[in-house]
Amino acid sequence: QVQLVESGGGLVQPGGSLRLSCAASGIAVSIKAMGWYRQAPGKQRELVAFIISGGGTNYADAVKGRFTISRDNVKNTVDLQMNTLKPEDTAVYYCCSLRRAFPSQSVDYWGKGTLVTVSS
Repeated sequence: QVQLVESGGGLVQPGGSLRLSCAASGIAVSIKAMGWYRQAPGKQRELVAFIISGGGTNYADAVKGRFTISRDNVKNTVDLQMNTLKPEDTAVYYCCSLRRAFPSQSVDYWGKGTLVTVSS
């Protein structure tokens, strides 16, 4: 069965950095589009970034230049490096596999999420 397990969340000060990891099993990240979503308190879940099988990436405008999504085909993991964190980045971050990436995104499997809190 497909499992996606996130790790790396925690408390960080504004301007700091965190690296989230998603360990996948039952699915090969090398042949799937994979993404990260987040859900802040009182907000809808929103797409943060995704990476397609060919290696191309897309980012939400709010995180462009600060976040980087990457894939390790050997470890079968998908990471999200988050730099210059802002309080508005506070959310539960979810790893997912995408059923489709274009023209719009649709998710087929979700992880349980990891909490990122940005506060001084």
